[in-house]
Amino acid sequence: MGGFFGAASTNDCVTDVFFGTDYHSHLGTRRGGMTSYSEELGFQRNIHSIENSPFRTKFDSDVDKMRGRLCIGCISDTDPQPILVRSKLGLYAICSVGIIRNSEELVQELLEKGCSNFEAMSSGAINSGDLIGALIAQKDSFVEGIRYAQSRIDGTMSLIILTKDSIIAARDNTGKLPIVIGKRSDGFCLSTESFAFQKLGYDIYREMIAGEIVRITADGCETLSEGDASKMKMCTFMWTYYGYPNAVYEGVTVETMRTRNGEIMAENDMKAGRLPDVDYICGIPDSGTPHAIGYANKSGIPFARPLIKYTPTWPRSFMPSSQSLRNQVAKMKLIPVHELIAGKRLLFVDDSIVRGTQMRETVEFLYEHGAKEVHMRSACPPIMRSCKYLNFSRSTSEMELIARQIIDELEGADGLKYISEYSSSDTERGKRLRDEICRRLKLTSLEFQTLEGTVKAVGLPECNLCSYCWSGRE
Repeated sequence: MGGFFGAASTNDCVTDVFFGTDYHSHLGTRRGGMTSYSEELGFQRNIHSIENSPFRTKFDSDVDKMRGRLCIGCISDTDPQPILVRSKLGLYAICSVGIIRNSEELVQELLEKGCSNFEAMSSGAINSGDLIGALIAQKDSFVEGIRYAQSRIDGTMSLIILTKDSIIAARDNTGKLPIVIGKRSDGFCLSTESFAFQKLGYDIYREMIAGEIVRITADGCETLSEGDASKMKMCTFMWTYYGYPNAVYEGVTVETMRTRNGEIMAENDMKAGRLPDVDYICGIPDSGTPHAIGYANKSGIPFARPLIKYTPTWPRSFMPSSQSLRNQVAKMKLIPVHELIAGKRLLFVDDSIVRGTQMRETVEFLYEHGAKEVHMRSACPPIMRSCKYLNFSRSTSEMELIARQIIDELEGADGLKYISEYSSSDTERGKRLRDEICRRLKLTSLEFQTLEGTVKAVGLPECNLCSYCWSGRE
């Protein structure tokens, strides 16, 4: 996916952006970038691959050379960013988060309109920043251009732009991702993650509204175009999985949502008579752990950690491009505590079940170490569709999703008509789906959090939350 950080200060702020951007490393694993501006040195830009080495290591020496009271940085799972753009609006740096599903169509249209060329990456694809810059240039101001770009893009686009005198930020029209503004005595900052600037001495000034465009300088924060809070459809998966535990979105802290979510799952199992007789409640580290703690707190069953994640050297499990290598890395990271597994009946809570490949290997691993039973609870509903708004997954086909595979095998394309039934454990279709996943993953039992339970755990109106990957509703 990705995230960004920007600062405007009366003092040099490159170090702030270095640390602030690094705090977004959980949102992306491919590339990192920083661009600063100073009157003496002009625009200074550095971009590095972070696939095999963390952001801090790659940019540590760059920070010593960069200068500026205006600076932006980003973590990206897609294109090298930020890029420098020269247009009739001047020279500026731009980076974005989101997905452009109709990029080929837009590129062709712009070429036919007279846009002479685009710089292609080695893959032949056009850098999203280059495309967005070309769309912005169709209008006579940044605000008009951003609005035009957002109206033409099929997908989602949040961005920050660094000019010679300010930073402009735009939150996507439906607020799928957050942008939080921070304030300090010497200036302002913008961040995808609120916690990223708190260690730097900034206080939360406010969150941007869906569709809002702002400009920050060292002296203030100005709204250039009003947003519309009623159009917000914040990505619910950010709380369930992707967000860092101490991130706050729309006033809701990720860690507390996850704990509450686990409590609701346990409550649902207890009411339905599905609470299994197990020795321990456990989380699949890291994001599944707070969900499991909530489940344990509510059920009264002890929480334990039979799998410990070894983090000093192993990268994130989905970092390598090869699925088999990602599975191997995931396996190498989880170290067993034998006495908490052998002869034990265990209930694990994971943030989600996507393909099921890594989970199957984890379950087999637990049985190899003597587990008597392995029950599983997913902290979100069955994933039925790939996200069309954010780069959450490397999946090339929705048929890689285990729930979709099974539904397709059972009923073909017609099965999509019954997503609500398959999501529910109270229907025959829902029971068949759970039974088949249990068979494939060798689970003793399986249950999913309900959409209603997820919404309750977040605590915001369902109309302000996106659940497309679970329900198909936009």
